[in-house]
Amino acid sequence: MAKQTTESKHQLTGDWTISGVVKQVDALSHTLQKQEPGKNIKLHVDYAEIANIDMSGLQLLHVWMECAKMRGVNKQLVNLPDDMHQTIQRLGLGQCFTDSY
Repeated sequence: MAKQTTESKHQLTGDWTISGVVKQVDALSHTLQKQEPGKNIKLHVDYAEIANIDMSGLQLLHVWMECAKMRGVNKQLVNLPDDMHQTIQRLGLGQCFTDSY
């Protein structure tokens, strides 16, 4: 018997720089709390509406994605803007994100 996969989507929006990243923590925590640990869950994380991002925002996203992984959530990054992809590569964080997109 195959495991049933539950798919959900989470839209990231707003300011993900050092001045705005604190406002994102509650939304990210709430998203993970809604997911039942141990279930076969695929979470599509949509990056299209992120206004600005810097190292602080990328660090928060990386920690959040690792927490999701520990809860058994398979995440897939979608609509990752080219400039964000370039920032990830420029800051040497490619290995932190490449398994998700």
